Amino acid sequence: MTSNIIHDADGSPSRIVLKEPTGSTAEVLFQGGQVVSWKNERREELLFRSNKTLWKPPKAIRGGIPISFPQFGSFGSLERHGFARNRVWSLDDSPSPLPAANSLSTVDLILKSTEEDLKTWPHRFEVRLRISLSAGKLTLIPRVRNIDSKPFSFTFSLRNYLSVSDISEVRVEGLETLDYFENLQQGERYTEQADAITFDSEIDRVYLSTPTKIAIIDHEKKRTYVLQKEGMADAVVWNPWDKKAKSLPDLGDEDYKKMLCVDSAAVETPIILKSAEEWKGRQELSTVSSSYCSGQLDPRKVLYGLT
Repeated sequence: MTSNIIHDADGSPSRIVLKEPTGSTAEVLFQGGQVVSWKNERREELLFRSNKTLWKPPKAIRGGIPISFPQFGSFGSLERHGFARNRVWSLDDSPSPLPAANSLSTVDLILKSTEEDLKTWPHRFEVRLRISLSAGKLTLIPRVRNIDSKPFSFTFSLRNYLSVSDISEVRVEGLETLDYFENLQQGERYTEQADAITFDSEIDRVYLSTPTKIAIIDHEKKRTYVLQKEGMADAVVWNPWDKKAKSLPDLGDEDYKKMLCVDSAAVETPIILKSAEEWKGRQELSTVSSSYCSGQLDPRKVLYGLT
C-alpha cells in the first residue's frame, strides 16, 4: 500500500494520494483537509466535483468532502460552515490516542487554532482527521480537542458530495418518519412522511436523531452508497436543483443532476467540550451493488443486513 505527497511548484505540499492493493485511490488536499477524490478499483469516481470549481484558496472547492467546523451552515454567528475548510492543515505525527497508522493507505491531518482564529472564535483547539482507504471503503475519523482553559461548544459536519447517474433516479432510505429542519423555510421543523426520500426539486434539510446507517440508492447505476456514522446524530440532505444551481458560480447549470449531498453532522445539539476533553466521530462510506426485489431495489439488505 502506498501514499504519495504531491508538492506545488514552490515546493509546498498540496495533496496526498492514498492507494490500496485492489486499485482504489483517494486524494486529500492539505487545504481544508478536504477529500476531493475517491475512485474504486475500476477507476470510477465516486465523489462529485464540479467542473466549474473555482480553485481560489482559501475557499473550499465545490465537491468531495468539505468539513464544517466550528459551525455548520449558518447555525451561528461565524462565516458560513466555519473556518476549518479554509485553513491549511498539516500532517499529524502523533495521532494519539489512536494507534499510529498501520498502513500507507491512511493519513492523519491536524489543524491547530491560530491567533487569527482566536479573533473570531476565542477558543484554543486541535482538530484531527484520519482518512483511511480500503477495498470499497473510505473512512474518516474526525476529532476535536479542547486545549483551552474554559469549555466551548461547536457544530460539525462532513459534507459528502456523492456522484450519482441521475438525481431523479436516486432514493435515500433510513430517514423516514424522522423530524427535520427545513432550511428552505427558515428552519421550520417537520416530520418526514415519505417511505423514502426521492428528488424532483431543491432540497435542504437537517434530519435529526438519525440512525447510524443510511442507504443512498442509485437505480441507474444499480449501486448503493452506504453511509455509516458515529458521534454525529444528524444527517443533512442537499441538492440545489436547477434554479439554485444557476446562481452558484462554482457549479455548472446541469451539475445538480449528477450529485447529491448527504452529510454526517452534529447540528441540533452542539457538542460541548470541557478543558482537555476530546470528541471523536466516525464516518464510513462504502458501495455495494444494489439488488432487486420484485423489480425494486431492496435497501433492507443494506440497512438491516437482511438476506
